[in-house]
Amino acid sequence: MKLINLEESDFDAMNKRYRTNFINCLSGFKSLALAGTINNDGVTNLAPVSSVIHVGANPPLMGMLMRPNTVPRHTLKNILETGMWTLNHVSEDFYQQAHQSSARFDKEVSEFTALGIVEEYHSSKAPYVQKAKIKIGLSLEEKFDIQSNGTHFLVGRVTELILPEDIIADDGFIDLEAAGTLTVSGLDSYHKTNKLERLPYAKVSNL
Repeated sequence: MKLINLEESDFDAMNKRYRTNFINCLSGFKSLALAGTINNDGVTNLAPVSSVIHVGANPPLMGMLMRPNTVPRHTLKNILETGMWTLNHVSEDFYQQAHQSSARFDKEVSEFTALGIVEEYHSSKAPYVQKAKIKIGLSLEEKFDIQSNGTHFLVGRVTELILPEDIIADDGFIDLEAAGTLTVSGLDSYHKTNKLERLPYAKVSNL
């Protein structure tokens, strides 16, 4: 296998779309979810996100990175307007619709309606994806503006969770593979997973 060595000047010389795809792959396989929001006029919105991370367990917090709002970002606007959103794990039976939700629909158009994705509601006022096996409701706790590139990091508190009981192990482990949760690499490559094994808690004495 031939190796290449790239430096910052090489990134600068890349075609914009090529560079976007290339750099997007560097962080490896990423989580994949649909963010469901609603604005104060009652128009719902759906967008794929691959930048969700665990922030803390007590209280239960999740973080989500949003791109700069140099163009209309309906998801970000709705979250700042209402203070809430949902995250819905994507599975094989609707990943193509999930991908298409990244298209630039007008703010008056709901991606749910345009793409034939059924919305549902529980305790959160934000919409969930009916087909999603794992549904997470969040309320906005903090927003950080990243000066380096104009992105925004949102911290949300988990206020609601809907998922199948039989994918939860006795120790609290959630079997995402059993739920059919997909993952993504780059901007448009979708993948199923294949678990190798669960290892015991790492201790020096295990060596």
